[in-house]
Amino acid sequence: MDYRRTYRSAAIVFADLVSRIPLDRLDGPGLGEWTLRDLLGHTVSSALRQVPTVLADPAPVLVIPAAEAYFGMARTAPPAMVAAAHQASTEDARKTGAALGDQPATVVSGFIGQATAALASAADEDLVATAAGGMRVRDWLPTRTFELVVHASDAAAAAGVPVEFDFETIAESAALAARIAAATGSGLPALRALTGRGPLPSGFSVV
Repeated sequence: MDYRRTYRSAAIVFADLVSRIPLDRLDGPGLGEWTLRDLLGHTVSSALRQVPTVLADPAPVLVIPAAEAYFGMARTAPPAMVAAAHQASTEDARKTGAALGDQPATVVSGFIGQATAALASAADEDLVATAAGGMRVRDWLPTRTFELVVHASDAAAAAGVPVEFDFETIAESAALAARIAAATGSGLPALRALTGRGPLPSGFSVV
């Protein structure tokens, strides 16, 4: 799969979704404690706005060798660190969501343009500094596609608006979810659930 194409595809689908969400739904429920506006803000921040910044920040050494290892690190981080990261993420989501104003689709499109322009200048093997440590561009960007796909589906469900991704984009993110499950010790339960051989535990998540 072409990770650059799937990222662009996911971003375009997200922008289209945002353009179809009624403005009067933005202050309603989104995900957990977040409003829908907060959720969109988090998605913009985590999957679009930070891309040019990360791609412009080289890392001296490779620390995280694969996309699944990026998410797996959160499972081993100290609880206090996870709680602090969650609080910072919530504050950023609300700030970014507010900055989307009453034309969120226009703002989102601007961030997509900046992200894809930065990506065009990055090489697959470039090492960049991420929140988890040094990663190859080709391993880090699929984590941003994953954010776009998962949170676009969250936003679509919250807004009652349909969303659909092409085969390669959804396949890449679904495969990454399976690899995260395997990397964190839940591969077999996930496989059995996907093949109709048993339910997943209540509250199961790979992230």
